[in-house]
Amino acid sequence: MLFLYIRHGNPIYSPDSLTELGHKQAEALKHRLKLAGIDEIYASSSTRAIMTATPTAEMLGLPIIKLDWCHEDLAAKDFFHENNGKSRWCFDDEETASLFNSPEVRALDRDWYDHPAFAGRNYKKGYQRVARETDAFFESLGYRHRPELNGYEAINPSEKCVALFAHAGFGNLFLSNVLDIPYPLYSTRFTIGHTGVTAIQFDVDKKIVYPRVLQHSGDSHLFAAGLPTDY
Repeated sequence: MLFLYIRHGNPIYSPDSLTELGHKQAEALKHRLKLAGIDEIYASSSTRAIMTATPTAEMLGLPIIKLDWCHEDLAAKDFFHENNGKSRWCFDDEETASLFNSPEVRALDRDWYDHPAFAGRNYKKGYQRVARETDAFFESLGYRHRPELNGYEAINPSEKCVALFAHAGFGNLFLSNVLDIPYPLYSTRFTIGHTGVTAIQFDVDKKIVYPRVLQHSGDSHLFAAGLPTDY
């Protein structure tokens, strides 16, 4: 299985929508995704994610299956952090990022949220919620997560190409779980540009599968369309 994780286009956060550039990015994206041979399209229930998925879905004649649990507002409730009057994602907060990369937190590995410094935050509850939903989603696609092996049991492997249109902040939680990389490590080192495509390969000929990232936040479609990138 080839799994594609795609961030929404350039957004208007309130009201939830896309800018003119965001719509152009979504149009450029569909031409790239046409070559991928997508079989199933999923999206966060946010308007900006659905708008980004719509050109591809219409071109391919596929329905968009909405996943409420992928909505970024749910993740933000647990992972936004207030500091000096500013509210931001925890990984963008300098003090929290330093804690995330401290030897003590790093030593806790997948139990990073049990560090005493995070006792007053909702990290554990929030991360475990996303992990449960993510694991159930991939099991429905034929791959059962085996965290003790840092991999997946192929229970019904396939050659399908599956796309999920969602967000960057939520994506850090989702992808860290998919790849068995501790969230503090992942979130302080990776980001996803608008309509960036992360391609992950799940083998079909192995009993235990270790997902391989073929590309992270690829934006070749933006170059091809002459659109600006995020860097």
